[in-house]
Amino acid sequence: MAIRIAAVGDVHMDEDVVGRFRPALEQLPGSADVLLLAGDLTRHGTEDEARCVAREFGGLGVPVIAVLGNHDHQCDQVPQVVGALEEAGIIVLEGNGVVLDCVGGRLGVAGVKGFGGGFAGRCASDFGEPEMKAFVHTTTESADRLGEALQSLECDMLVALTHYSPVPDTLAGEPLEIYPFLGCYQLGQAIDSAPTALALHGHAHHGSERGTTPAGIRVRNVAHPVIKQAYSVYHLGDHLDQAQVSGVGAGGIQQPWS
Repeated sequence: MAIRIAAVGDVHMDEDVVGRFRPALEQLPGSADVLLLAGDLTRHGTEDEARCVAREFGGLGVPVIAVLGNHDHQCDQVPQVVGALEEAGIIVLEGNGVVLDCVGGRLGVAGVKGFGGGFAGRCASDFGEPEMKAFVHTTTESADRLGEALQSLECDMLVALTHYSPVPDTLAGEPLEIYPFLGCYQLGQAIDSAPTALALHGHAHHGSERGTTPAGIRVRNVAHPVIKQAYSVYHLGDHLDQAQVSGVGAGGIQQPWS
């Protein structure tokens, strides 16, 4: 028996986008056990835009779990954004996790927005100016919280949900110069610190879908401009140590936007 995980990120909702995803989302109960949203749910992080997300992704008949992205922080209305999503029944994670009872077993999801910093050999370091130390501290603190959340969940299958990427593999297609602003190796280390079966992220609109952590855990970039549909569905197999991850297409929007 498999657990079916639908996922998408970077939907950048506002009034102009409401309704584009909904026809495909209505099919979710027949094709997935849960929907994970990998951040950048809004365009500018306003409460009004969050209510658009709530209208589009609320009341779907399956649990919906989200993390925020950098766009969702733009207008400094994070409490209002989170409140609007939670009113619609959407679970918002930031350094914590949740366990769901699915037909295929108990699914644990740990989530954090994450932050930039770069990857091994080409990354920011905790040295020099206070501003640089603060940057790296934000990165490591976020990754530490993800690792602690992953390690705390008792479940059959474990999934990590972030906005920023934990590996460079799924950034292929983006300019190398902006890799440090798209993810960090510390998130990958956190994911590898637990028996994670799958890691999902967004943020890299011009990246690639598939990658792996240094320990071989499967990573998928589910940014809407990458998957080019309302969501993709990933199947996790019966046994944690033999998890099989396969992507399954889903009906959705014909043309992505930038």
